[in-house]
Amino acid sequence: MILHPKKVRALGLCSGGLDSILSALILRKQGIDVEWITFETPFFSSEKALKAAHITGIPITVKNITKEYLVMLKNPPCGYGKHMNPCMDCHALMFRFACAIIKEKRFDFLFSGEVVGQRPMSQTKPSLRYVEKQSGCDGYILRPLSAGKLPVTIPEKEGLVNRDLLLGITGRSRKVQIKIAREFGIIDYPSAGGGCLLTDKGYAARLKDIFDHQEEFTEEELHLLKHGRHLRLNKNTKIIVGRTKSDNEQIKRYYNPDADTVIKVNNFPGPFVLVPHGGSEDMIIFAASICAGYSKAPNNIQVDVEVVTPQRSQILKVSGIHPEELRQYLI
Repeated sequence: MILHPKKVRALGLCSGGLDSILSALILRKQGIDVEWITFETPFFSSEKALKAAHITGIPITVKNITKEYLVMLKNPPCGYGKHMNPCMDCHALMFRFACAIIKEKRFDFLFSGEVVGQRPMSQTKPSLRYVEKQSGCDGYILRPLSAGKLPVTIPEKEGLVNRDLLLGITGRSRKVQIKIAREFGIIDYPSAGGGCLLTDKGYAARLKDIFDHQEEFTEEELHLLKHGRHLRLNKNTKIIVGRTKSDNEQIKRYYNPDADTVIKVNNFPGPFVLVPHGGSEDMIIFAASICAGYSKAPNNIQVDVEVVTPQRSQILKVSGIHPEELRQYLI
């Protein structure tokens, strides 16, 4: 096959995993100029993708898609996976963004590291086809690792890509990819899977709780779902209790001093407690008692607890509630 005489440019979706890396290197080996786009939300980061770009020297663009992602996440047309992971619609959304970029910046086609049969929900042939039809780039999405098992794409028909140099991998085994990685000299890459908090049972439960009780929420509130213990005190009040020093620091990082209430025991080591959007007087006293119960203060004594709202700071004297009595409130 004679390749097209012009310089070919391709934009790839990069998760930072080995399959993403190999799909780009296989195309680059053909003389194709490859670049990457990666997406981030509070549910997944660009960290692995940026590391992959550093290892390979492939240019990468990071785009935050939280606003658009939440619209999809509240009502994904294809539904959720085991928890709150809308894998097919997630991929479709990302490809729509990428498709707009290739049209704007005149790339010749899109590519990704997807492998047929590697993931039972999002990487079946029907799933890949669904994503392509939703993307706006039908016929222009190439999966170099599984191309031999998929229909010929327009870039291949036009001679932009040599199909004979693409692969036909299927299934969940990683042996072929690991072998090819060695041939490319790639030895430092993340393990397969993971990275999306929507597949995590605990995080998904907290996210569902916030969907059930709030019409609107900030990106910072979604980051807060990663940290501490979350307790639903009533339909209007939730608290977040730090478990470790790191938890406390992250909760302080993301809380909103113009809307939230924070609680801390004086004179004894203990958690930083956050009440997003504040609460009624009864609920704040309840939260202060919970804070004392999780602290190192002796049992059965009243302790001073500092409560800071956007309007004022006050000291409450409360007795702690033992954590064993709070199981019903845990999210």
